[in-house]
Amino acid sequence: MSPEQSPASTENEERIRRFLAIASHDLQSPLRHIAMYAEILLDDLGDKLDDEQLKSLQTILHKAETAQRLTKALMGFAGSTPQVVAAEIDLNGLVSEIWADMASDVVASDATLEHGGLPTIVSDPAIVRMALTNVIANALAHRGPSPAVVTIAAEREPAEITIRISDNGPGIAPEHQDKIFDAFWKLPQEGRPTGPGLGLTASRETLRALGGSIRLERSDAGGSRFAIRLPASRA
Repeated sequence: MSPEQSPASTENEERIRRFLAIASHDLQSPLRHIAMYAEILLDDLGDKLDDEQLKSLQTILHKAETAQRLTKALMGFAGSTPQVVAAEIDLNGLVSEIWADMASDVVASDATLEHGGLPTIVSDPAIVRMALTNVIANALAHRGPSPAVVTIAAEREPAEITIRISDNGPGIAPEHQDKIFDAFWKLPQEGRPTGPGLGLTASRETLRALGGSIRLERSDAGGSRFAIRLPASRA
């Protein structure tokens, strides 16, 4: 136990690891079968499908494979042996993919995504995707009365890359700001269903495996801004 960690925080970390290990393990088999059957259908029916049907099957296969990589990364983290896979990541393309995956929430909140000129970086695609997805999803879920606007920018320094995700939501009350990374804690919001409250926690812990971090940089009536820091590696 490090000097900063209390017995309670150590126990909480172990709870997170056990939860991630069980959930990730149990997801591996169904994800493997989804990917396998999608491949079989593509092989057997690929030349008989119209463009929309073919694209749908290819999307199912791609999403299943992405989820497989993420669950493997989470299992590695839960077992204290994270297997980091370094690859080139086009942040512009990744952010656009994540936004497309959230189409129903985007439409419901009349949301707008602003980004441009994001760099290509080298890191673990599954972990970076998870962290960005969780922050963007929170921005859409905890929006204000105005249409949501999510802005993403990145800054490259000699030793690190910082990705900043800003929104125009109502902000997080000061008394809650030190709790948002706690496992199983959910920001109270009237009229909205509560979830497990593990997105930011899992993002923080898995980013640590990359030597990175995530933090709330600011939050007030004008919105919130999160910063994801990653070690710099030139593509």
